[in-house]
This record gives sequence, C-alpha cells and structure tokens, in this order.
Amino acid sequence: MNRLAKETSPYLLQHAQNPVDWFPWGEEALAKAKAENKPILVSIGYSACHWCHVMEHESFEKDDVAEVMNKHFVSIKIDREERPDIDAIYMDAVQAMGVQGGWPLNVFLMPDGKPFYGGTYFPKQNWIKLLEAVNNGFANNQEELQKSAEGFTENMLFRETDRYGLIFENQDFVQADLDMMYKKLTNTFDEEWGGFQRSPKFPMPSIWMFLLRYAKTSPEGLAHLKFTLNKIAIGGIYDQLGGGFARYSVDSEWFCPHFEKMLYDNGQLVSLYSEAYTLTQEELYKETVYETIGWLKREMASPEGGFYSALDADSEGVEGKYYVWYKAEIDEILGTDSEAFCKDYQVTEYGNWEHGVNILWKNDTVLNSKYKEQIEKLNQERNKRIRPGLDDKILCSWNGLMLKGLVDGYRAFGEAEFLELALQNAHFIKDKFLKDNILSHSYKNGEIKIKGFLEDYAAVIDAYTSLYQATFEEIWLHLAEKLTLYVCQNFWDEEDQLFYFTDKDAEALIARKKEIFDNVIPCSNSMMARNLYTLGLLLDREDFKGLSKLMLCKMKDLLLKNVDYLTNWACLATQMVLPTVEFAIVGNNADKFRKEIDLRFHPNKVISGTKTQSELPLLENRTAKADETLVFVCYNKTCQLPVKSVEEAFLQIR
Repeated sequence: MNRLAKETSPYLLQHAQNPVDWFPWGEEALAKAKAENKPILVSIGYSACHWCHVMEHESFEKDDVAEVMNKHFVSIKIDREERPDIDAIYMDAVQAMGVQGGWPLNVFLMPDGKPFYGGTYFPKQNWIKLLEAVNNGFANNQEELQKSAEGFTENMLFRETDRYGLIFENQDFVQADLDMMYKKLTNTFDEEWGGFQRSPKFPMPSIWMFLLRYAKTSPEGLAHLKFTLNKIAIGGIYDQLGGGFARYSVDSEWFCPHFEKMLYDNGQLVSLYSEAYTLTQEELYKETVYETIGWLKREMASPEGGFYSALDADSEGVEGKYYVWYKAEIDEILGTDSEAFCKDYQVTEYGNWEHGVNILWKNDTVLNSKYKEQIEKLNQERNKRIRPGLDDKILCSWNGLMLKGLVDGYRAFGEAEFLELALQNAHFIKDKFLKDNILSHSYKNGEIKIKGFLEDYAAVIDAYTSLYQATFEEIWLHLAEKLTLYVCQNFWDEEDQLFYFTDKDAEALIARKKEIFDNVIPCSNSMMARNLYTLGLLLDREDFKGLSKLMLCKMKDLLLKNVDYLTNWACLATQMVLPTVEFAIVGNNADKFRKEIDLRFHPNKVISGTKTQSELPLLENRTAKADETLVFVCYNKTCQLPVKSVEEAFLQIR
C-alpha cells in the first residue's frame, strides 16, 4: 500500500496498491520535491474514466514503470472531481502547450509546482520513453525548463477581463441579441440526429434550456429541441432498461454511449426534460424523468440522503459489459415476446455493436412502458451480472444539481416522492456540508474535506432557491441568501467584477482561476449571475440584481460572438429581455395555486407564497380572508389587483 491508502476518494484508492510511490496532493509531496530537487508528476483522473483505468493497468501497475517514476519523480495522484481547482490550472497549462486536453491528465512540474510539459494518455512504452526524456531534460536543462514553466504560469495569471476583452457597457440586452445568438446556434444544428454536427456528442443542457426559453419566438427552434430530446431519450446514451443517461455518445447518432453515468448529467437532464414536458406535454419526457429518478433512488442514493457521484463505464474490465446483450440472451428470457422487443430496440442476431453484442436503442418514440413486463424480466437477469464500479464519494456541487433536478421534477409532475427525495437531500447538504455559512466540497464516511468551491455555492443556492418556490418553506430561501452573501464577500474580484472559483481563504495555488465558459455543466459565474437575479427579485435586493446585470453586461460582446459555450449566460439574457413575472400567493390554498402555476410553461417567473402571513418583500402586509386565496401578479415591484384563481392570474401576464 502507498500513501493513497489513507484517502477516501474511490479513484485514489484504486491506485493505493500500485507499486508507484504515489502521494496525494499536499505539503508532504511538494516539500519532498523541493528538498530533493526533483520534478513533480501530477496525474489527474476520476473513477469512471475508462482511459485512466487503461493507463493504470498498462503502466502504473507495472514494476518497471514504477521503478523509473519512483527514482526520478515525486508522483502525485489527484481525483479531478475532488480538486477541480487543481485540474483547471494544469488543464489550462497543457492546452497552452498545444495539447488537446482530456483525462488522464499527466503534467510535469518544476519543484515549485509550475508546469513545463504535459499530455493525456500514453501507452506503456511511450510513457517510459517520456519519463526518461523528461528526467534527462530536467537533469541537463533545468534552467531552461524553469523559464518555460514561468511562461506557462504567467499566461494563467492574466485576468479574464484582459484575456477575453470583457468590457462593461451599461447596455441592456434586447430581442435582437437573442435572435443573433439563436441564429449562431442554428449554423451547426444536426438536422438528421439532433443536437449539433459533431461527434462524440455530449448532452449540453444549458444550450437546450436556452432553446426552451427562446421557443415562443421560434417554432423552428422548438422543433429542433423536441427532435433532439426525442433522439436522446430513445438513444443508446439513455439506459432503456434501468433509466439514467451516460456521459456522452461516441458517435453522432446518440447510439453508442461511453457507458459511465455521472450524477451531474442526470441532475441537469431531469431538470431539462421536466421543464420541456410543461411546454410540450410529451409523454416520453415524463417517462424519462420518472425512470431516471427511479435509477437515482435505486442505485445512487446513500442511506444518509446524499447522492453518490458516478457509475463506472467498465465492469469486469470491459467497457459496457453490464449493459449490452446478445440476441440469444433476450430470446431465452423473453420467449415469444422477443421478436417484437428486438424489433423496437434494434437488436439483431449479429449485434449492432462490436463483438456481436447489442446496445438497446429505439428506432421510434415508443414508450418503455409498452414493454414494462419484458423490461422487468431483462432487469432481473441484468441484476445478476457484476455491476460497474460505484464512486461513492458525495460532492456538494453535484448534489446541488441533482437536488434542483428533483425539485424541477416535482414542480412539473407534482410527484410527492420527488419532493421527499429532494427534502432528504436538502437537509443532508445543510447538515453535512454546511457549517457557519461555509460549504465543504466532498463527503465520505462521515468526513467532509476540501473547502467549498464557487460551483458548490452556485449549485446549492440555485437548488435551495427553487426548493423554496416549490414548498414556501422560508428556511431554504434564507439559507440561499446567506450563502450568496458569503460568496460575495469571499469570492468576488472587484477588478474583474467576476467571481473566483476558489475561496479567498482556500489553499493558495500557483494561480487563482475563474470559470466563465459554460460546458456540460454551466460555469459557476453564470450560475451565480442567475442566482443573484432570482434572489434579487424574491428578496427585493437591488444589490443582487445590480451585480447580476453587471456580470452579464460584461459578457455581452463575448456572448454575441461565442454563444455555443455561453448559453447559461444566454438564459439569463432572456430573463433580462422578457419581463419577469412575480407571483405572490396568500391564503390556505397557496400550495394548490403554486402547483397550478408550475404546471404551465412560463420559465421567466418567481413565486412567493404563504398560507398565513410573511415578512418576505413580495408577501409583506398581504393577507387573505379565511375562505379565500389571492394571487398578486407583479412586475418590477408593481402589482396588479389580486385575483382569486390561477386562470385569472395568467390573464394578467404580459
């Protein structure tokens, strides 16, 4: 056992028996490198990463490779999901070196932690040659390598304002800006398979959330959105038997998944399909949400109320083995029902994937409920197989995303079980991750570790704000406000007028980064900007709304040029362009009225409510008679006369 045996991360524990003398990231390793004047090898991955496993088996488990690494390097293993701050720094450095990023990420550092070379996956012989070359270069050209490392580090210290030309212009967004962003997105629409013309294909929820918000303006945009959501839900990227989405499809057809399932994808996709259902009433979307939450409860829920991080792509060392089928297996299990099932799920005798096996994917939007009994039989058989590995650490940010998904599912469908799961998770986050208004990032075996990042605060604030609007339990709104104030005090950069990714009191690294580009997960700055806007309305805080507008306006030029990776910012722009309706509900039937409001698609809204009375700004000094419930429809602090039904309230909406 090496030093990783004392860690809690499943990924680090996977390497605890390697002959490599791995260190976790920390002072011991960094001090050793300085004391012995050795280069540092930082190797970054995560537990569900297929090529991370391959490189471990090919190289890190081998004595001859370990001998070279142990002799010439101080080797540090990092779980990128535990330390996204470190991963972001060295990923930036490797990309600045002209290497396409990815995982495993292997970066060579000078003893002071500054990077001078790096790459991703290396086959064994290439890896040994690289180790020897780097060692030789360090021994004979240390001064030149140090200069190179200084250059890469200096490049990371440029502020985002300077790097991307972010300039605040006190200029509001208008409809024409939304039209321009939408048109740019349409240039690469995949009209045959949905999504965008690229492979591999990753689910990009923030892009489709923007299309949802633009839907009333563009029937074509709505049609493409529905086409995309349909293709994903019937595709192989979605687990047709057990529910839940894989991380991405290796092809352009949503057919062949990279079989790992990540909590963050599923949380966001539950939100997306729930909201899309309120607009389209597509039964496929409802079924997808119910099945995915069923998977979550069955396979990802901890007894304490938290949600685990990921399921591996591999089982028994083979990618996808748990999920694929030979036709003969299905024939034996389903008997006379097999023919119809195999036709609808595109199963063939010779296999639709490699080695004669089949990935289940549908050629039409047939509902899985049509084959409920057959799916149950196949699941009973599948459950006998050796399961993919589970990454059972619990991450605050990803739990926030999943909590938001559960709340959105509850608001769309009124399913009591979704709310029950959401409240369990909300209390888990409050009780385990939160202390003195400060969040931690990771939890396992009763132990919290790592000071919370901006992504943790952003996701939890969003989830708690939505949970308040679903329940009218004010504890969640007040917690969201307290966390937001902490973020403003401890993450804000007055010069850039954006938030840092790390707390001012966190461990000092060679650079302090900011996230501004949305990817498979929206960036933490765009999430915070949207949080500030929503909380500003609910709490009547002009400071929050002003900060939100400031951040968005700084991003305007970049957003209009590069909307593809800024679509969560674009969602905020839709809120700025279209008037945000503020519903205030007072009376015994406040919960019932809220449910009726949420069943209708109207994303640009906030809701406050109370059965009796409340000191919240939208509800203050508002009461109803014992036998009635009133709805106030407000815009920018100005309310219309109260009405006694949701139908009347929607007639007042602009």
